[in-house]
Amino acid sequence: MTREQAVGYRLWVNHLIERLPAGSQAVAAYVGLQDTAPRDALLGMHARMEGCTPGDWEHPELIQTYSPRAAVYVLPVRDFGVFTLGRSPFDAERIDILADRVCEILGGEERRGAGIPGLREACVSGRVAVRWDTTSLWAREVPRPAIDVDEARAELCRRHVRCFGPTSPKVFGWWAGLRPPDARIVWDRLAHEFAEVDFDGVPAWVLRDVEDLVLEAPQPRGVRLLVASDLRLFGRDREGRFIAPGLRALTPVADTFHPNGVLVDGHIVGAWGRKGGRVDVILAERLSREQYDELEAEVASMPVVDPRLSIR
Repeated sequence: MTREQAVGYRLWVNHLIERLPAGSQAVAAYVGLQDTAPRDALLGMHARMEGCTPGDWEHPELIQTYSPRAAVYVLPVRDFGVFTLGRSPFDAERIDILADRVCEILGGEERRGAGIPGLREACVSGRVAVRWDTTSLWAREVPRPAIDVDEARAELCRRHVRCFGPTSPKVFGWWAGLRPPDARIVWDRLAHEFAEVDFDGVPAWVLRDVEDLVLEAPQPRGVRLLVASDLRLFGRDREGRFIAPGLRALTPVADTFHPNGVLVDGHIVGAWGRKGGRVDVILAERLSREQYDELEAEVASMPVVDPRLSIR
């Protein structure tokens, strides 16, 4: 399997080639939408779904929590247990104690989360949800998900392999925030569901039930504006194969103020950043007239106030 095939499959299975119909918020957030920069999760949803509106980040079918690396994620409500209990360490006693303390501080109300000791780790318990409106972080107690912890870990692993394959136990552990020994146990329990592939000379794995689809994914066409977290689909480790860890640059024009990627026909051809409605694009390659028009249309459809394109 080549890197180009892997990227094509990842883009396709993450709905970054063909958009979902309007109203598919929960499907768009199937593996979580990272919201590190203001409204990144919303713009990640816009890249995946038709008709995205400014308020879709707080749709009733969605919920927010912290990831193991302290980033806020937007998730499907129905899968809250998968992304919380599924990330819990095998020795979770400390997490339960932290959750008890946080819930005691919250006192049954939604409160500003800044300064609450242990809040980020307590989110793994599934008993605390957050809401980040880009200016303030709020936290509230929620009922502990009913899903079995082992099943939550298994489903989290399946989703990782489905949407980020070809992958490996090490990469799954990084993404899930599990210690390598714990990640290996979860992985080995599901080994019969995975198929090994030769990924540019390196062993890697995909879900067995999508093995044929991996090689038959449609060729990426069109323009998308990808947020920084989605650039991991192109391989950000040292060798440029797997989604993590690492921060491999994909274009020479990317910088601190332009961390996101301009995707054209499956290739990153530039970088972009945003301040308010102004979307500042720097291109490393020339676009055709049709591609430029599509880029303009992408910006114009962004679910932000007064979106406008600035390009060089």
